[in-house]
Amino acid sequence: MSTAEPRVITSLTNDRIKAIRALEMRKERKETGLFVAEGASILLTARDAGFVPTSLVYQAGTATTPVARALVTWALGTGADVLEVSEAVLSKLSAKENPQTMLGVFRQRWSELPSQAARDDCWLALEEVRDPGNLGTIIRTVDAVGAKGIILIGNACDPFSREAVRATMGSVFAVPLIKTSREAFLAWRASWRGDVVGTHLDAREDFRHAAYKGPVLLVMGSEGPGLSDSLTRSCSRLVKIPMAGKLDSLNLAVATALTLYQIRGGALTI
Repeated sequence: MSTAEPRVITSLTNDRIKAIRALEMRKERKETGLFVAEGASILLTARDAGFVPTSLVYQAGTATTPVARALVTWALGTGADVLEVSEAVLSKLSAKENPQTMLGVFRQRWSELPSQAARDDCWLALEEVRDPGNLGTIIRTVDAVGAKGIILIGNACDPFSREAVRATMGSVFAVPLIKTSREAFLAWRASWRGDVVGTHLDAREDFRHAAYKGPVLLVMGSEGPGLSDSLTRSCSRLVKIPMAGKLDSLNLAVATALTLYQIRGGALTI
């Protein structure tokens, strides 16, 4: 067991604090390959998923619960940089809304496009999703429904941003994430053996009545524009979510959740 102790930091100008604060910027996250996750419950999920923090930060006097003490002990045991900071310092690192008293810095994990898929597998592809809250919610849904992972196509928002990570409620540590270009995705899609399903306003098939052929690759377009023409043409099946009201579309996270649960419904025990 590690005999290391947390380092006490009260200065806002400490270099380590400034480095963690800089991870609010996407450029810094991209250059360092690091991201911040806030809250003890999310950090427990990270631990259980086999992630190891590079740093763990907590507010002085708050690591008093069994869970908080266990997380500090765990981080020290992994050799992480454990920082006990003042309330003023933590307020500069944590979210302004519903701030947490503990946060961790982790290395991002990116996966590769799968080379094969089992018949009952379901993957989700998102084309240029722009809203980090939507993306975080979708990551959480993919985890809940038991889909295999998410492919981010083109210029998507960052799944490791503060807003996205918080919306995942820890599922960012459980769901494989892949980023790729539209061209690379289309080349890979040619080897997909099952259905490639796209949701589209011009589709005629009700998503609730389709007989999906596994493995299923669900492709969702970005907020507003929807699927591009090239990705629409790549789909073997286009489905729609019927609307009874005056609107013609749903929030992307809601539409994705409905469709995923319909596709996966036969494989789920609820």
